[in-house]
Amino acid sequence: MNLTRRAFFTGVCTAAVPTAWLPRARAQQGAPLIGFVHSLSSSYIENFAPSFRSGLAETGYVDGRNITLAYRAADGRYDLLPGLVADLIKQKAAVIVAAGGTEPAKVAQAATSTVPIVFVSAADPVKAGLIASLNRPGANITGVSLIGSTLEAKRLEILNQLVPGSAPIGVLINSTYPDAALQRRESEMAAGAMKRAIIVATASTDNEIEPAIAGLVQDGAGALLVAQDVFFNSRRRQLITFAANHKLPAIYNQREYVEIGGLASYGTSFKDGYRQAGVLAGKILAGTNPAEQPVTQPTKFELVINLQAAKALGLVLPPAMLALADGVIE
Repeated sequence: MNLTRRAFFTGVCTAAVPTAWLPRARAQQGAPLIGFVHSLSSSYIENFAPSFRSGLAETGYVDGRNITLAYRAADGRYDLLPGLVADLIKQKAAVIVAAGGTEPAKVAQAATSTVPIVFVSAADPVKAGLIASLNRPGANITGVSLIGSTLEAKRLEILNQLVPGSAPIGVLINSTYPDAALQRRESEMAAGAMKRAIIVATASTDNEIEPAIAGLVQDGAGALLVAQDVFFNSRRRQLITFAANHKLPAIYNQREYVEIGGLASYGTSFKDGYRQAGVLAGKILAGTNPAEQPVTQPTKFELVINLQAAKALGLVLPPAMLALADGVIE
């Protein structure tokens, strides 16, 4: 379910000004403020805000009743994050939720050592330097690790079954993503085990995506793995369109890709991840020390397949694979 625009008022938004909005319903006087800062756009956050609020409600906190939610979106401009975080601190946020990669959490850490921080990221939070360990994060931070970057091997294995053959599999990686080297290494190891070649291409800007995919096709790729990346996740429609234009079967990390026409996805549920972030924020408001609150890790991984996309590509999918799918979109 998407949030309707009527639920928000939106600040001035230009290429140099981040989006800021608050729910229409205001909290009672003196209710704590929860700040939510994301590296991407307000429209992207709207996919997951209901899940976040659901998690808060599980711990007894309801926006407009006993808390106020303040959302801030950097619209892909990481240089705007310090100002967004500073604004939330100025408003005396009781908790700051930092999502959309590790950068928002790093900015929040640099800005405050006292306001509790809840991160949501698919990158390795220990490797990124956000926390000391998953069990005892330390300092004023805890969060939700979606561990998307460690699943490229499994996605490659699934894609190999969906699109069997000898043609190489193209792997699209954002070279600026913190776990890019890990993604490449995992993909290469998995390809070696399957005895199927891969071709790696990189893209980190809008203008690089389509040429990268076209280059993979020219080099003989018969399928595409789009690696986990917050930038790619904000360009879902473009990626799906480019893959379809080149008749390239593709697998992604989020079911949201498949819901809008992508062939397949395998990964954790991002919506459930944001729900878990809401639960953590609620626990912290109730007195839990973030330094001692273990990072939440996913326990369920889902395979989702779009039969209409498969038909358009002329694919006959293995019945065994369809039987294993957690979701089949017809």
